[in-house]
Amino acid sequence: MRILPAFALSVVLTAPTLLHAQKLNDADRTKIESAMTKVMDDTGTPSISLGIARGGNVIYTKAFGYAVLEERGAHHQAAVPADAAMAYPIGSISKQFTAACILLLQERGKLKLDDPVSKWFPDFSGANKVTIRNLMTHTSGYSDYAPQDYTIPAWTKPVKSETLIREWATKPLDFEPGTQWQYSNTNFQLAALIIEKVSGQKFHDFLWANVITPLKLKGVLDLDTDRAKLQVRGYERHAMGPLRPAILESPGWYTGDGGLAMPVATLLQWDESIVHRTLLKPASYDEMIKPYLLKDGTDSHYGLGVTSQVRNGKRIVSHSGEVGGFVSNNVIDVDDDIAFAALTNVEGPGAAPATSALVPTLLPSLVNAAPNKATPKPEEATAPAEPIYDKAHAEQVKTILLGLQKGTLDRNLFTTDANFYFNETTIGDFKSSLQPLGTLQTVTQTSEKLRGGMIFRTYDAEFAGKTLDVTTYTQNDGKLEQFLVEP
Repeated sequence: MRILPAFALSVVLTAPTLLHAQKLNDADRTKIESAMTKVMDDTGTPSISLGIARGGNVIYTKAFGYAVLEERGAHHQAAVPADAAMAYPIGSISKQFTAACILLLQERGKLKLDDPVSKWFPDFSGANKVTIRNLMTHTSGYSDYAPQDYTIPAWTKPVKSETLIREWATKPLDFEPGTQWQYSNTNFQLAALIIEKVSGQKFHDFLWANVITPLKLKGVLDLDTDRAKLQVRGYERHAMGPLRPAILESPGWYTGDGGLAMPVATLLQWDESIVHRTLLKPASYDEMIKPYLLKDGTDSHYGLGVTSQVRNGKRIVSHSGEVGGFVSNNVIDVDDDIAFAALTNVEGPGAAPATSALVPTLLPSLVNAAPNKATPKPEEATAPAEPIYDKAHAEQVKTILLGLQKGTLDRNLFTTDANFYFNETTIGDFKSSLQPLGTLQTVTQTSEKLRGGMIFRTYDAEFAGKTLDVTTYTQNDGKLEQFLVEP
């Protein structure tokens, strides 16, 4: 699934009241809790589990909203209030834990970050050129097996990780290793397989014995084996329709790249282990948070399983995560020893606005601060290619939206996966939520990039009453693999 912006800073500056405090004062607590209520109202998020850590200690946790919404009819169930002690799936934040396993094995002399994949999987594409470091930094060229932002039919059935990755890692590379940055879950699933081959243990067993248990991280769940222990239900929304239960991916799909769930306080304890370097050697933490430089000298702003940037002279490590029905955001100011995280139970906006709302109070000097850019060598620097905006695709998006306002859909435009998403309920939700917005005035493409062997595009759809975000994935044959609408 998508990687979401983990550290948005488009917020309003307020007084820096917490920067040197170990605990929240009443004014800051009120300000933060009011901000969370607003985020939930603005985004329709069912619940947010929020936490803040400073100076090696978790100083604040609180859950807002409902872990399970009330259901009526044949399956009547009372609503369950959210509790900060509940484990929420953290999605791709799990990649940091996989990176820690790789670094531990390097410390023990079992592998090196610059070892090629061919040491373990010689028949994989580019195996002699793709290194473990390329996997950990998303610079391998392997296509992402899971770029979609909804649950496709394949994900509803269990899969063996090696079967999955063998299928995707034997496809042609999307680019020469080290020349581009392109997010790919395939990289971290493959890294987990390497950990198994090197250690002789299942990935779960190695992770628990060498990371989870030594750090005394409590309440961590493995979604492959512990999903029955989840007390929180994930939801999705079709366009601006009502919340619907989402489908969590079946075992095997996110073993090394998104398979963990935990309470927010436990995630913050993990953050503090990065700040205080309590598990790995200092050199390993340096490797983890050092941004990878592409072959032309461009800063990727990504380390080993973490987004890594310098803002206003401060090192900021962050990541977002998404699995079926859940989205999370996690931010660490390494230099000031401040970490904060928001875990939510809906596919959509909520986690990013929640962490952004904390920035004025926790990191006021970073409000509106742009990331410091690395300076590539002049002879190696290349200007990024401008995306080519396709007017025909924008017109296609407009036509589809006009049809959905009336409850109709030309299924010939969509893949089997996308048609699975657009069932009768989904189409009804699109109609009931788009129709009241009035006339669709303009559709403007705002971005374009490659991922998972498809073209990913974003659009602003301006109606008479509201502007919505539209995201699409288009396959090589022109069919749409994704068509999602959000506020």
